Amino acid sequence: MTRRRSIPWIYRWSRPVIGAIAILGALITGYLTFEKLTGSQVLCKAGCDIVLSSPYAFLFGLPLSLFGCLAYISMAVLALTPLLMASDKGRGSLRVRTEDITWWLLLVGSVSMMVFSGYLMFILATQIKALCPYCIASAIFSLTLLIFTLKGRDWPELGQIFFVIIAAGMITLVGTLAVYANVNKPNTTMVGNVINRTTTYPEPPHGWEVKTVSGPAELALSDHLKKIGAKMYGAWWCPHCFDQKQLFGNEATKRLPYIECAEKGVNPNPDACVAAKVESFPTWIIRGKTYSGTQELKKLAEYSGYKGPSNFKYSMK
Repeated sequence: MTRRRSIPWIYRWSRPVIGAIAILGALITGYLTFEKLTGSQVLCKAGCDIVLSSPYAFLFGLPLSLFGCLAYISMAVLALTPLLMASDKGRGSLRVRTEDITWWLLLVGSVSMMVFSGYLMFILATQIKALCPYCIASAIFSLTLLIFTLKGRDWPELGQIFFVIIAAGMITLVGTLAVYANVNKPNTTMVGNVINRTTTYPEPPHGWEVKTVSGPAELALSDHLKKIGAKMYGAWWCPHCFDQKQLFGNEATKRLPYIECAEKGVNPNPDACVAAKVESFPTWIIRGKTYSGTQELKKLAEYSGYKGPSNFKYSMK
């Protein structure tokens, strides 16, 4: 009687583990994406806000976490799909062929995610210099996915595996460097009267420098808002707050009834922000009503009952 060789536990459980890690990663990045798109503040006591408002946190104008969420979902689908198929173990069965194909795709995906996460960890340590637990957790997830992908199968051709790893890693690295090639270059421009956001880093306590020039209408609206007791709540690191200031221009921004909610900002007053129940930046409170997000100046004029000159110079559209 021949004794049947036992299958290592990692071969049996690698796909469920990969799927579970990928689902957890998708939930975290999905949460970050939701908070970013809605302008809400992420639950984090470290430097998450600085990291998530940096130019590295965006790809093609969209939150980087959105692409991370899609990557994790893809990894979960690749890992779990064969487990949901009929358990026909014949060599030519659909499940066996699906397992083989998805293993190679998992290898490419995990290598690419690991290289990209490694690059972001390098940037986090050398450029942004802030701690983001979510980013670190994502990097650990990526590394774990790669480990379980490599160890979770009896790979038949080591030379081919090595080639795939090198090719996927190099393509990912070159693509990443190309995407972020101009990230450190200032990019605040005007197209007509439309403002394009900067891609430099915000520096405490002032954040980005407001370089647009205020006109008489912007100055008059700023003075009116202050006169009626309106309040703008924001943070020095908040890109949407910077957008709002750019609409007013440098001179009018200095006259705004602005409340700084972040500790490292100029004259911070976080207690006032808590008392006002501010949940996202910027938040306007005008005549007892709350308005969240960057507001066009025509809207602020409407909300506040402003009757002065309305030939505002800038727009976000």
